[in-house]
Order: sequence, then C-alpha cells, then structure tokens
Amino acid sequence: MIICTYPISYASGVLSNSKTRWMSAILFAGMIVVTLLGPVRAEEPPAPDGTVPIPASEVPDPPSAPASITPSRSDPFIMLRGSVWRTKAGIVFLKTPIGLLTLSSKTTLKDLKASQEVLFWVHDRHFVVEIRRRTDGSLVHRFLSGPMTPGTDNPRTLRWWGPDGDQIVQVGTQESHLTSHREGDSLTVEVDETNTISGVHDLQFDLQVSQAPPVGADVQLLLSGTVSKLKSNFVFVRTPVGLVMLNSKIGIPQVKVGQSLTLQIDRERVTVTLPPVVTTTSRRSTSRVQ
Repeated sequence: MIICTYPISYASGVLSNSKTRWMSAILFAGMIVVTLLGPVRAEEPPAPDGTVPIPASEVPDPPSAPASITPSRSDPFIMLRGSVWRTKAGIVFLKTPIGLLTLSSKTTLKDLKASQEVLFWVHDRHFVVEIRRRTDGSLVHRFLSGPMTPGTDNPRTLRWWGPDGDQIVQVGTQESHLTSHREGDSLTVEVDETNTISGVHDLQFDLQVSQAPPVGADVQLLLSGTVSKLKSNFVFVRTPVGLVMLNSKIGIPQVKVGQSLTLQIDRERVTVTLPPVVTTTSRRSTSRVQ
C-alpha cells in the first residue's frame, strides 16, 4: 500500500488542491463500489435444484384436452351414394361403391331415371332416401322412415331424424292417412323442400356388400349382427336393419353360423371385428387320491 503525504508547510493553495484531489478520489472509489455491488444485490438466488427458474411471463399454459376428431356414430349407421342401374315394377337397383342397394315400393319410385342420384342414410331405427337430379342437384324425392314421433306442441307436426339432425315435419294435407298409425309405429313419408308431408308410402331396402370401396369413395358404414347363413363366398348377417349379404372377399375371416360380427367401412378402409374367443382352461385337481 502506497501512502502519499504532503508537508504541512505547503502553501494554502497547494493544500486546497490536495483536498480536492482526495475528495475526487474518494468519490470515484465509492462509485466503483456501488457499480460492483449493484448487480450482486439485484441477482436472484438460484433455484435449489440448480435449474434456472422460468419467468412468470414465459410459463406455458396447460395443454387443453384434445378435441374429438370423429363423433361417435350409432350402430347401425350407413351413408351411401348410388346411381340407378336397373328398374322394374316396384324395384330400383342402385350401384354403390360397396355393392348393390335395392329399393322396393308398391306406391312410389316409379319415375326414377339414370340421370338421377340417390343418397341413402341409416341411423339407428331411421333411414332417409334422397333422389336428386345430377345436372343441378334439385330434389326429386325425399323419404323419411322411422318410428312415428310427435313434433312440437303443434299436433300437426311430427319429428324425424335427418342427416343434419332431428327435424320437424308438417303434416299438411296428409292427416287422414296417418289416423291408423300410433306413436312409435314404423312409418315412411315423403316430404317436399318445405318439410311438409306430401305422401305416406311403403318403402323397403336391401343391401349387398360385395366389394371394398375404391379410394376416395364417400362411404360410411357401421353394422353389427349375427351370422345366419353361409353360402359360397357370401356371409348372411342378421342385423337390426334386416338381412345383409357380405362377400367374404372384402376381408371377412372364417366365421360360423350364430357368431356375432361387426362390419365398419370408413371410405376405402374395411374393418371386420369378431368377439374374442373365450377359452376355458382345465384346472388340475389338488386333492389326494385315497
């Protein structure tokens, strides 16, 4: 350590300059101390585990629950598009991406043409048939079928399932044709573009799944039933919507009569599900033979 001393006998001017220099030196040293100590006092202590704490503004929000990609569908459920292939008295044969769809009726479907397209839906106990012109998409026929259900408080309304959800249908001038039907009875009606009943009909359908749909086909199907018959390459399955004939070449494994089966088609993807086989294992007796 070096200490500088000045003689007391110096002139007052020299002493005054010396005091000024000492005060400047002390002030400068104080600024250095403050500068060095400032960041040390401002720094937060490290986390106990040695990790750097994340600032509150950078803490990510908790991930939200994933949204449902595909809503659950009822079983049975069918969505198909078909084109008129052949017609004869009371029967219309439609070509679809998965096989033949047959519509039959004694009171309607007498004016279907090859220039028309048929859209077909099944949902639980309901089915819907729409017939539209290919050229402009205009409606030719719309049929709603299912259990007869009262609509709103208005007694002249009924409720039916539709592709866009439940819909209220006006009875219109067809009230006399509905008097023999009771709530819950199966009923098929034709409605116009205003959802007013224009006729009461009988309408049935028959479906054959004979091929896997091509790539890009707009097909949705979920159908469960019990195998009722095996013939050649076909499996006949009794389902809630009737007897459905399946070609085993679409990927159906070996099955037996009486066995349960679920067929699901999502566009070009075909999935056949069989219930797991329950195997019983014999238990070894632990009792001693006397």
